Amino acid sequence: MDYKKSKAPTNTVTRNIVELSNETGNIYESVCIIAKRSNQIAAEIKQDLQKKLAEFSSYNDTLDEVFENREQIEISRYYEKLPKPTLLAAEEFERDQIYWRDPQRDRKNEDRY
Repeated sequence: MDYKKSKAPTNTVTRNIVELSNETGNIYESVCIIAKRSNQIAAEIKQDLQKKLAEFSSYNDTLDEVFENREQIEISRYYEKLPKPTLLAAEEFERDQIYWRDPQRDRKNEDRY
């Protein structure tokens, strides 16, 4: 999912617990799936931001030289305005865009056959 073009809300949204638990049958399992996906999204965003900010890094050892770069500030502001990873993950979960499976359930189904 392209988080830059996501239509996820940027503010906290109240979610219906029953709707979140419909897919898994357990609200805690749904929250765990959303949390794991949120961590993946956060890592992806962080990696992308670090790539872009690496262009501006200076390799001088002096702390006195601090340069204010408009492009760097614009990039930082852009990433600050993005929806939080938890909101992106919750949006993906509600739209059934997250692939997940439970290995324990898979083993139980294999034992039946």
